[in-house]
Amino acid sequence: MRLLLCFLLLGTLLQAAEYPQAGPDIYDPKADGFAQIETALQQAKAKNKRVLLKFGANWCSWCRALNGLMHDHAGVKADLARDYVVVLVDVNTRNGVKRNEAVNTKYGNPLQHGLPVLVVLDADGRLLVTQETGVLESGQGHDPVKVLAFLATWAAQAP
Repeated sequence: MRLLLCFLLLGTLLQAAEYPQAGPDIYDPKADGFAQIETALQQAKAKNKRVLLKFGANWCSWCRALNGLMHDHAGVKADLARDYVVVLVDVNTRNGVKRNEAVNTKYGNPLQHGLPVLVVLDADGRLLVTQETGVLESGQGHDPVKVLAFLATWAAQAP
């Protein structure tokens, strides 16, 4: 019985949020960014979509705010679903380990623009644009109108 209790406790600890005070993880700290992107590119090619990489970290309040807008604003959510395959790339540095550093390097160091940062790829994996998200803000958060305009600008054209 004690052994079972120990396994249950261990399982709970392993699934705990990386930064509990910030809430549930939105970025998977164990995910391989290259594998995520490869899967997204296959889906994008099959559905004539773009791939939207959202580089961020679980501690980042602006990353969480943009994630909230992308999930809660009906128009943004609809445009994302119609035109993009979204990949959340965890780029946190923890205990001296830079997560997905090679992904950041491959796409021209988008982290130089801060977090969160967006990168749009075509279905063949070519980088189309890197967008720092400060220009998508208005007042105390990201502006849905600006985000919708950005998404519309970079959406794939119908075949």
